[in-house]
Formats: sequence, structure tokens, C-alpha cells
Amino acid sequence: MTACFLATLAIDFNLAATGPESDRLWRMNRRTLLQMLSVAGILPGATLTSAKPTSDAVFELRVYHAAEGKLPDLLKRFREHTTKLFERHGMKNVAYWILMDDPAKSNTLIYILAHPSREAAAANWKAFQADPEWVAVKDKSEANGKLVEKVDSTFMTKTDFSNFNFSL
Repeated sequence: MTACFLATLAIDFNLAATGPESDRLWRMNRRTLLQMLSVAGILPGATLTSAKPTSDAVFELRVYHAAEGKLPDLLKRFREHTTKLFERHGMKNVAYWILMDDPAKSNTLIYILAHPSREAAAANWKAFQADPEWVAVKDKSEANGKLVEKVDSTFMTKTDFSNFNFSL
């Protein structure tokens, strides 16, 4: 099922179109991704269940559009620093993806964070962005230009019929 999921994800995130049509296509593809995540069963810590959600956790889908040629540097920053800093500031790393197909495979990082609540998410991000270690890491990694052109963020809550449990 994992290979099928990744193939579908790669197809759904084919962002070759430009203009207003691509914006509509992107919204449709993000919705498809969200629907597939709950049925794919590949999220770390995910278990099949018929129980109702037991947490007020909120999930944040983030899509980073890297500057030209900067995706490897962005991935390195996440791998070596960002994920650890997220955890320090109360953000749970759920999963990270890169795309498999052109044109977006060279500049797109997709990930999901979990927060205890929407209010906690706002506080987490505020603390993270003010963290002196993060400021130093960001400044150093962007010495030769910014790594990210655009960030899309979408907050989500799990439905009562979701087939996975995730606890913070």
C-alpha cells in the first residue's frame, strides 16, 4: 500500500499548470493528500482503530516551496536542526515528504506537525521563531540567499471516523 500511496501522491502533486487553474489544482491536490493520509496507514505512531479521537491535538500541514536549487540545503537544515528545535518548542514531528515527479520535486517539502491545541500552536511558533539557536541556524543557512520562497500552512483536526490514533 505504501508504494501505491506514494505513486498517487506523486501524481496528485503534479503542479505543471500555471495561473488561476494551477491554484485550483493545488487546492484540489492538497485536499486529496489530506484524504489519503488517513487511509494510507503510513504515519509513524499510527494504528488502526475505530475509537473516537482522544485528544484535542491539531495537525498542521506545511508545504515549503524552496528557492531555486536550495531544497538540499533546506532538507539539511531540517535534518540537522529544525526538527529538534520543533520538538523543544512543543511541536511533534509527524512526517516529512519530498515529491517524486517534476516539476515540483526539485523545490517542495511537505510535512505535518502536531500541536496540543490551536492556541498551543501559536505559542509554539512564537517561541520557536524567537529562539536564539533557531535565529542563528536560519541566518547561517541563508548566508548565500534565502532557502524558502513560500510557505503554505493548513491547520486540521482529526475526524471521529479517522482510522489512526496519534497522541502527543
